[in-house]
Amino acid sequence: MKENSKTYLLISLIFNLTFYIIYMLNCIGGEATMLSNIKGVIFDLDGTLVDSMGVWAKIDSDYLTDLGLEVPKNLKEEITHLGFKEVAKYFKKRFNIASSEEEIMKTWHDMAYVEYKNNIKLKSGAREFLEQLKESNIKIGLATSNSYPLLEVCLKSNDIFHLFDSITITGEVPRGKDFPDVYLLAAERLGLEPKECAVFEDILPAVKGALSAGMKVFAVEEHTVSEEEKSQIKEIVHEYIDSFNDLLVN
Repeated sequence: MKENSKTYLLISLIFNLTFYIIYMLNCIGGEATMLSNIKGVIFDLDGTLVDSMGVWAKIDSDYLTDLGLEVPKNLKEEITHLGFKEVAKYFKKRFNIASSEEEIMKTWHDMAYVEYKNNIKLKSGAREFLEQLKESNIKIGLATSNSYPLLEVCLKSNDIFHLFDSITITGEVPRGKDFPDVYLLAAERLGLEPKECAVFEDILPAVKGALSAGMKVFAVEEHTVSEEEKSQIKEIVHEYIDSFNDLLVN
């Protein structure tokens, strides 16, 4: 009876130890597991790599207020997936603004430049994750609706510009981020097939666009996204993370 008890305890100990080892390996190798067979990672900028969504909401609000116009409650939902030029076109048409689209964009650019140069910071763990990808020889691309001057000054001020192998903006493709165009071009510039790429996004339309490109999609927690939208995102993405710290290898 004692021998049976000892055997049972030994088997139980081995089982628990094996389970613990597997658990720890999964924790340590989480990034490798989730990015297995991935040769390139494409990042969104605003709301994903950097905490800037509040800045754009303020710029939109201040711009309309300066013109004596009321800010619609649904404005964010209407424009969040659009490119810089598309938003200018939307504003001009919806609010009957006399300025040209180019003049509207210049005003926004001037309002945003100081913020992107001095105040927009990386989300927690973003720099470390980018460096980790670089060390693993995984190519890094950017796919953004922002303008090149703003993304450039932002990436350089945060000292991560040099980590990117390619940069693609929605102004270079026919459609916005709710379509696959910008992601497909970003993958092409990395010299990779869509199935070899993972995308990090924060909003539902962009997540759908990246999925339609045939890529693995990660969603990053963004405090300006509604709980309803987050719920929809979690239903369709491959992985949802609270921060890039979740993917760091210790």
